Amino acid sequence: MLRQTVQANRRGEAVGIGSVCSAHPWVLAAALAEARRDGTFALIESTSNQVNQHGGYTGQTPAAFATSLRRLAAEVGLAPDRLLLGGDHLGPYPWRRRPAREAMDEACRLVRDCVLAGYVKIHLDASMPCADDGLRIDPELAAERAAELCEAAEQASSERGGGPRPLYVIGTEVPAPGGEQTAAEPLAVTSPDDARATLELHWEAFARRGLEEAFERVIGLVVQPGVDFSASAVHDYQRPRAAALRDSLPPTPELVYEAHSTDYQRPRALREMVEDHFAILKVGPWLTFALREAVLALAAIEQEWLGGRRGVELSRVWEALEAAMLADPSHWRDYYTGTEDEQRLARKYALSDRVRYYWAVPEVQAQVERLLGNLRAAPPPATLISQFLPAQYEALREGELTADPLALIEHRIAQVLRVYAAACRPATTGRARGVSPTPSRTP
Repeated sequence: MLRQTVQANRRGEAVGIGSVCSAHPWVLAAALAEARRDGTFALIESTSNQVNQHGGYTGQTPAAFATSLRRLAAEVGLAPDRLLLGGDHLGPYPWRRRPAREAMDEACRLVRDCVLAGYVKIHLDASMPCADDGLRIDPELAAERAAELCEAAEQASSERGGGPRPLYVIGTEVPAPGGEQTAAEPLAVTSPDDARATLELHWEAFARRGLEEAFERVIGLVVQPGVDFSASAVHDYQRPRAAALRDSLPPTPELVYEAHSTDYQRPRALREMVEDHFAILKVGPWLTFALREAVLALAAIEQEWLGGRRGVELSRVWEALEAAMLADPSHWRDYYTGTEDEQRLARKYALSDRVRYYWAVPEVQAQVERLLGNLRAAPPPATLISQFLPAQYEALREGELTADPLALIEHRIAQVLRVYAAACRPATTGRARGVSPTPSRTP
């Protein structure tokens, strides 16, 4: 399905793939449910920081992540063959402070584990310098290390036996993880010459290892189309600036461009990107941004609805999140600058959404569970839902949604997912978008 979509885009059809890069179970459940309702497939990717052989910051190995996703897919009724797993930025990044040989050994094990777990889309990224590489890594060396990672993936695929061979994405000209920290100047768009050089270097490195057939399974080249976001602003897609890239796709391998950090782009811009062969659209922080919006809206509803009732202990979701972020600032301090008040506002409202790293903190989880429990025990009136979650109120009115708080949260996430679905489907097909009632699930 993935390769067919790429081939259709190369034939001139305005079709693409929205790739969900998130580890939050509610985001993942919403993405899988949307794929079921749309009659299409879900592409879910984990990064080398989120999921690796040592657990990553989610505590999950590739096998555990794959198992949890398949379980979620079964819960929402998505057929197993409609769930595609991918690995994003698979390479030595988590171990970059070690000598290169040690870091690459870890990276090769990660790639092997992903393939053995059933990942079908592998982004080979060895662009970052390791401890003994100096400040920058030579492009030829980055390509050689990517080929080494590919060799590990191919060996794992042969050992696994059966199933599709991995599809690969190469190239690393992407924004900083989590978005740019400034938004003052337009971003430089990758030049066609640089894109060609990346392909040539990787072809040569693959060929030296006898991986010519694997190179034919490269379906994506990561480039910078000029899109990104900061804590408070968005770099919008400007179609004329990317025209040269659009017109310079190579005849072989039959690939498209993969665009990272497409979060918060306008719907029309995403559609233009797909038409211009930026056919793999990565999205992540926008989804957890929507999740946070919905959770804090429900907390406001809880306060209005239950704040004066005796015997009700209100949740303190934001207070728990703020305490967790202050106790461990490692996930946000390099992204939010300014005065203490500016940093406080950024922690809560920034587009780069560093809150996403703190939902799994036990006290935060306990407060979220209290919020859901309070609103399930005493469902709020529709007028309060209208005030704080107006789109979800309209869906309730149409009978497309239940008033369960988790259903309201997933519906808000699905609003973002539908922007990508609309951008990636042929303009002449598809059905009227609605959201069928979502069963209540225990978080």
